[in-house]
Amino acid sequence: MLRTHTCGELRIDHAGNQVVLTGWVQKQRDKGGIVYIDLRDRYGITQLIFEEGVTDPALIEKAKNVGREFVLSAKGEVVERYSKNDKIPTGEIEIRVSELAVLNVSKTPPFTIEEETDGGEDLRMQYRYLDIRREAVRKKLELRHLMMQKVREYLTGEKFIEVETPYLIKSTPEGARDFIVPSRMNEGEFYALPQSPQTFKQLLMVAGLDRYYQIVKCFRDEDLRADRQPEFTQIDCEMAFVEQEDVLNMFEGMTKFLYKEIRQIELEDFKRISYQEAMEKYGSDKPDLRFGMEFIELNELAQGKGFGVFDSAELVVGINASGCAEYSRKQLDALTDFVKKPQIGAKGLVYVKWNEDKSFKSSVDKFFDQAALEAWGEKMNAKPGDLLLILAGEKDQTRKALNELRLEMGERLGLRDKNNVVPLWVLDFPLLEWDEDTQRYHAMHHPFTSAKPEDVDKLDSDPGNVRANAYDLVINGVEAGGGSIRIHDRELQAKMFKTLGFSKEEAEDQFGFLMGAFEYGAPPHGGIAFGFDRMCAIMAGEESIRDFIAFPKNNSGRDTMIDSPSKISSEQLAELGIDLNQKSNS
Repeated sequence: MLRTHTCGELRIDHAGNQVVLTGWVQKQRDKGGIVYIDLRDRYGITQLIFEEGVTDPALIEKAKNVGREFVLSAKGEVVERYSKNDKIPTGEIEIRVSELAVLNVSKTPPFTIEEETDGGEDLRMQYRYLDIRREAVRKKLELRHLMMQKVREYLTGEKFIEVETPYLIKSTPEGARDFIVPSRMNEGEFYALPQSPQTFKQLLMVAGLDRYYQIVKCFRDEDLRADRQPEFTQIDCEMAFVEQEDVLNMFEGMTKFLYKEIRQIELEDFKRISYQEAMEKYGSDKPDLRFGMEFIELNELAQGKGFGVFDSAELVVGINASGCAEYSRKQLDALTDFVKKPQIGAKGLVYVKWNEDKSFKSSVDKFFDQAALEAWGEKMNAKPGDLLLILAGEKDQTRKALNELRLEMGERLGLRDKNNVVPLWVLDFPLLEWDEDTQRYHAMHHPFTSAKPEDVDKLDSDPGNVRANAYDLVINGVEAGGGSIRIHDRELQAKMFKTLGFSKEEAEDQFGFLMGAFEYGAPPHGGIAFGFDRMCAIMAGEESIRDFIAFPKNNSGRDTMIDSPSKISSEQLAELGIDLNQKSNS
């Protein structure tokens, strides 16, 4: 090795030792008679000192000519620092350098490689290899590494077997858009990159590998957000001979294990609510339960009083912002502007202040007297000093808008503390959802999800009210993972495809291999998949997954560092039998 120690491990106990460090120049400070260099590697920062009267003058001159991000090797004695730095672990010592070698020079970086960098996201993504040198990014990749270790430790301990499944598979029409890969050897035919290993893990259950997992890359050609990437990683799991309760217990256990091992947090047993309850109380299938503000419906109390906005609404519903009756008109106007944003979609906001003197002040005083407003307050479990925020309109849209307002209020009131971890299971999702554009049902999760046993008979008579044997794990308002008990019977799977609008021929063409496997003793099975990148972000209390991925794509799905995607040569296209100039026959 070119070094005896890293830049993060030396302490006062090492004083007097001769050491060799290697790393990058974080900073160089020329103080006249003394030159300091902060040398950085993956493990930390150590200060080097070059002092007149002690250090060779030629060495001091050499130190004066190094710049940021130069790669150095420094040999010297560990000495106690005169002015200690309690902000870094090596802050009690420094290296009095006797030999200095420049292993490589560096151009001036396009942004400062420090905790508080001056580089915007686009610039940092273009020079990602420099961005990773920053401690903030490196620690997130170290967390990812630790998460992978601990996931494997837990699942291996529970007798799961890790199996790799193919990346070149068959395109299917359900779900998001596939990334397509042309085949040179089979001209005119294409592979697809997997959106998940769903069918393969079910086949592994048929094969008798009763506990499977894989930390696997998946691909979806869809619009991107901060928590989405075209390629992402899943913790993909499946179990045979299980019911829903077995899966929930197994992976609640895994989540508790990860939090205990990585963040030293002991989680209590997870709450469970139905999809219907989540939508009615929080307007979201991934509610943040770190705080209350449950929705309270006011139709019976608020309608029929001559206020047209309420009288014409399908739903009148509100939340109680406890202790916010002192909000100013400016603050209330800001909340009104918030709910009227196009992405929120409300037409307005009604507020009621329950003042400390027990009087009421509202934006609808013209239509409702004090007794009526007090009845609202009582129904919403309010007290003097509270603020009621009320929306009205079409049911689904109003709940969606109030969910956004609830989260905004939680943020403003400091109730969404990332150190407060509240997981829950959301259960009993609808199996199917109606699509007005295609005039047919689509699977809410995927077409292999089984119905609740007591709802199977409704597939023919009332498919819209069939509940899925499915579950999502939600942590602090973010969906961490989801899964279901699968269909394992060929006839039931065929019925499901029929309900989804597949002809027999289409079902056979797309999924005949799976239905054929079901004829050879398929066991009852179910599983779950966690978004691994997202789990890392949740574990760290962050919203964006990008810094937990070594080389992420931007919002346009581009890797600006290597400039990808890019065009390929006409020779490559010809080999694949692709003519981009050929007019479509459609």
